[in-house]
Amino acid sequence: VHVFLGDFAQSSNGPVKKSMREKAVERRNVNKEHNSNFKAGYIPIDEDRLHKTGLRGRKGNLAICVIILLFILAVINLIITLVIWAVIRIGPNGCDSMEFHESGLLRFKQVSDMGVIHPLYKSTVGGRRNENLVITGNNQPIVFQQGTTKLSVENNKTSITSDIGMQFFDPRTQNILFSTDYETHEFHLPSGVKSLNVQKASTERITSNATSDLNIKVDGRAIVRGNEGVFIMGKTIEFHMGGNMELKAENSIILNGSVMVSTTRLPSSSSGDQLGSGDWVRYKLCMCADGTLFKVQVTSQNMGCQISDNPCGNTH
Repeated sequence: VHVFLGDFAQSSNGPVKKSMREKAVERRNVNKEHNSNFKAGYIPIDEDRLHKTGLRGRKGNLAICVIILLFILAVINLIITLVIWAVIRIGPNGCDSMEFHESGLLRFKQVSDMGVIHPLYKSTVGGRRNENLVITGNNQPIVFQQGTTKLSVENNKTSITSDIGMQFFDPRTQNILFSTDYETHEFHLPSGVKSLNVQKASTERITSNATSDLNIKVDGRAIVRGNEGVFIMGKTIEFHMGGNMELKAENSIILNGSVMVSTTRLPSSSSGDQLGSGDWVRYKLCMCADGTLFKVQVTSQNMGCQISDNPCGNTH
């Protein structure tokens, strides 16, 4: 540190006055030394003992992860916003594809492509008053389901399945058109329905109109079973089958009326040699005077129904 003592310097002979040039040279030397002294006022300090500020170590890594996560969420949010904007068609004038009303009505103004629709409790899906409601499935059936009741509309059929039953009625007159409540309403096919396709039916009786025939057709095997017997009545009863017909009863089988059997498809033999062979076991169908049928095993040609244990007694 240099201290200026004014314009005079002390010497052995007394103060000596300096010239202006000497003063300028001395001042310049002092400033030059002062500017080149970088260690002036420097105190060595251990940085590890100082209080560190900012995010360092694990906190810094955690902060970077949070920033990356926020960036990913922002990108996902942007994609969702763009998809919603493209699907709903939101523009300066509002939404171009749907309308929201204060009554809770959601109206679609354009053709909408949807996968699954879940209406709220007691909701209604319908069209406008003077327009049809068109629902189209792209190579897939259209399914309406509520609980266990399901209505499926396909290309070649429409099926309704329910575990609790179903009922169709006219919304204007409230007249029941079709109901599966057999305890209250007798089952009738709706007007215009010509056939009914079921896998299994349990009922007391099956009848047809007085002016039409009752046809029961199956692709495989049909089983008609009654807990207290089966009664088949009609003006003409015909059985057409591709395989065997089996009549089984615990007590008796009664055929009341003219019975005709077509023998075109029955196996026959032109010679009597095959009767004794082990490949065929033949029976003859016999009938008593009261209509009782019984079978007799054929053991020889021109064999009749006279056997010792026939159920008809003396009358055959």
